[in-house]
Amino acid sequence: MANKVIVETSARHVHLTEEHIEVLFGKGATLTKKKDLSQPGQFASEQRVTLEGPKKSIPNVSILGPARSATQVEVAFTDARTLGITAPVRESGDIAGSAPIRIVGPAGSLEIAEGVIIAKRHIHLTPEDAKAFNVKDKEIVCLKIDSADRSTVYDDVVVRVSPKFKAAAHLDTDEANAACAFGECWGEIIKK
Repeated sequence: MANKVIVETSARHVHLTEEHIEVLFGKGATLTKKKDLSQPGQFASEQRVTLEGPKKSIPNVSILGPARSATQVEVAFTDARTLGITAPVRESGDIAGSAPIRIVGPAGSLEIAEGVIIAKRHIHLTPEDAKAFNVKDKEIVCLKIDSADRSTVYDDVVVRVSPKFKAAAHLDTDEANAACAFGECWGEIIKK
């Protein structure tokens, strides 16, 4: 499939530091792998937390592992409205000045002053994939999704290149729903 990449839905989730894992789940706690994710070394854990915003809470939110150097929460616009927060659209890891949130676990809770983002649409590629698609790291492209009822072209999709990645486009739940990108779905990378 020339210029096509698998499209995956990235639902709301949390990345935690080792320190915050212990605050939420108890001293010595570590994340327990539930299932591997498509990106090598990444996994969904058995543990879940509740996100508490000024307006409402969202329970049973997945934690992705392994532990990170900074705690980060990724939500869709719909989730941000439900919580009553204003989260910026950012690339993963770019949390400076982002929204605050309260995270509640079975052993404790914590307030983070920043860390909630709406993940920017992105495509993970290996250097070999990037060369084959004729794109480079941080390049902004379009992603065309053909679906039965709502074919869509998303603009402003950032390409992320690393030998640690596996080729996949990631949309949040709002974006995937808008394009009917369900089940096995492929997107075409279109250079701008």
